Amino acid sequence: MKCSFCNKDAVAYIRYNGTHLCQDHFNRFFEKRVRLEFREEIKIDRPVTLGVAISGGKDSSVALYETHKIFGKRRDVRIIAITIDEGINSYRPKTMVSAINLANKLGVEHHIVKLEERYGITMDSISQEGTLSPCSYCGVFRRRLLNDISLDMKVDYLITGLNLDDTAQSIIMNFARGDIERLGRMGPHFRVKEGLIPRLQPLRRIPEKEILLFAILNGIDFSHDVCPYADSAIRNEFRESIDKWEERTPGTKFAILNSYDKIREILDANITGDINVNRCRICGAPSAGEICKSCAMEMELKR
Repeated sequence: MKCSFCNKDAVAYIRYNGTHLCQDHFNRFFEKRVRLEFREEIKIDRPVTLGVAISGGKDSSVALYETHKIFGKRRDVRIIAITIDEGINSYRPKTMVSAINLANKLGVEHHIVKLEERYGITMDSISQEGTLSPCSYCGVFRRRLLNDISLDMKVDYLITGLNLDDTAQSIIMNFARGDIERLGRMGPHFRVKEGLIPRLQPLRRIPEKEILLFAILNGIDFSHDVCPYADSAIRNEFRESIDKWEERTPGTKFAILNSYDKIREILDANITGDINVNRCRICGAPSAGEICKSCAMEMELKR
């Protein structure tokens, strides 16, 4: 099959808009959306430090690659990569090799933070002792560590590799749970709250499959390894359902995201904007309650 815009062989068929794209046109289509998303989420009018959370997987690796490509030559922008080592011996060491290689190749400052050094626990030990699924603890502890290290490094914005699939799943999950407050707290963040680093999501409008293809076509170093605890996550059930909707009606994931974007301003003004951000009485971190989620989980594990 030939490209819809030239006579070169196509490398991708984009079902939701009906076009076949060669490598050149696919890259242009991909990077145009990343630049537009960055433009909507951030306006740089002073020196800033951009932190990029990188696990070594395809999404975060592409996020670092594109952040460096777009902002790497600007003198008013400092870029640092941050990796959280959760302590999953059969998985994380392999992905960290990819993260380290990519950061070195791009010449980006890279910091690795171990969960064990901060909390005295690892995800491998939590999987044996916790009452919840490992993913429940991992998400809370990883978010806390990313925010803490970003504060230590004086990061102004933290960039994550969340893609369209991830975002659509989170939206539907929060609706299903009736968790409107968490729905309103989803990134990207356009308001700065004391003690919380705003997060940017430049890949939120790009499907996971397209990110994988972009990484392969452009020789971006990433790990194919999958977390051994991922199978237990409830998110998998939502992923399967949404994928079926997308297969039947191409563009469904975009429709979910677009619907959310239409109501997020209302959520921010009338729900999350009225929530008082207190300080955890144990660690002092921002918290909606008296004790933050990470401290509550840490106490539960110690018991």
